[in-house]
Amino acid sequence: MDLVAWAYAVAEGRLVLSLPRRWVHVQGVAKRAALAAGIVPEAERDLLMAAAVLHDVGYAQDVAETGFHALDGARYLEEQGFPERLCALVAHHSCAYREAELRGCSAELARWVDEETPLRDALWWADMTTGPDGDTTGIRERIAEIQARYGPEDLVTFFVRQAEPELVAAVERTEARLKAAGIEVR
Repeated sequence: MDLVAWAYAVAEGRLVLSLPRRWVHVQGVAKRAALAAGIVPEAERDLLMAAAVLHDVGYAQDVAETGFHALDGARYLEEQGFPERLCALVAHHSCAYREAELRGCSAELARWVDEETPLRDALWWADMTTGPDGDTTGIRERIAEIQARYGPEDLVTFFVRQAEPELVAAVERTEARLKAAGIEVR
C-alpha cells in the first residue's frame, strides 16, 4: 500500500465513526494540501498529503494518551511504522511546540524535529485555512473560530493567541509560493 492510501486507511479508521466532524476537517485539509502540492518537490508530495490526512489522528480516543493531539498522533504513527519525517510533521503541525510548552511536554515533542521547510509551511497553511467543517477559510477567521470554539479560558485559546504570528507567517509564505508558481487557491 502506498503512503497516501495507508494514511487515509488509518485516519478514516480512527476518525470517521468516533469523530466525524474531525474527519470532515481532515478531508478538507487534504484537499488544500493537494492544491499546495505543486510548490513542494515531486518526491515530497505524497508526504505532504499523508501528513495532511494524519495531522489530527491524535484526537482519536484510542490514540489519545496525553491529551495533546500532535504528540499523541506522532507517537501512534511511529508505533504503526510510518516514516520518521511524517511523524515529525504531525508532531509539529500548526506551531505545536507552543502548545507543548503550555502543556509541559516540550521535551517529549522535541524527540521530533520541526523541519521549517516549505512542505511544513504548506501543511500548516492547509490546516489553518480549513475550518472544522472542511470549508476553506482565512487564517484570521480560523484563529477566531478556534478561540470561539474553545472559549476564553481554555489552554488551546491561549496557545493559538501565542502562535498567531508564526501561523500567519507560514500561511503568508505558502500563499506567496503558490502565487509565484501560478497556483490559484481561493
